[in-house]
Amino acid sequence: MWIHIKSYLVYFLTGGIFTVLIVALEENGSRLLSGFATLMPVFTLVAYFFIGETRGGAAVGQHAWFVLIGTIVSWVPYMALVAYLAPRIGSRYAIAAGMFGFFALAGIYLALVHHYHLFGES
Repeated sequence: MWIHIKSYLVYFLTGGIFTVLIVALEENGSRLLSGFATLMPVFTLVAYFFIGETRGGAAVGQHAWFVLIGTIVSWVPYMALVAYLAPRIGSRYAIAAGMFGFFALAGIYLALVHHYHLFGES
């Protein structure tokens, strides 16, 4: 049990460090570096490293396909909504609308993945 807790703590700290770095770069006026860091697949990079260590390459491959298609289905529309709505209704409302759209589309996607047992999901 202690090994699992230590592993989860490492996962949490690793992801948190990247998040803090991105915000710190933006707050200090390094928009290009912050943008580059944000474009990097930080969370999948960290997650896939650890998933690969514990479950192997096949699990990483299945998860990568799952995330790639899920990104197209839910994240792309989220970003489009935020980009379109932010100048019109303000960032907070645009983000809220984007998140609503994201969760609706992600929920549908997850239901289909579960129903059809896609990507190794059982």
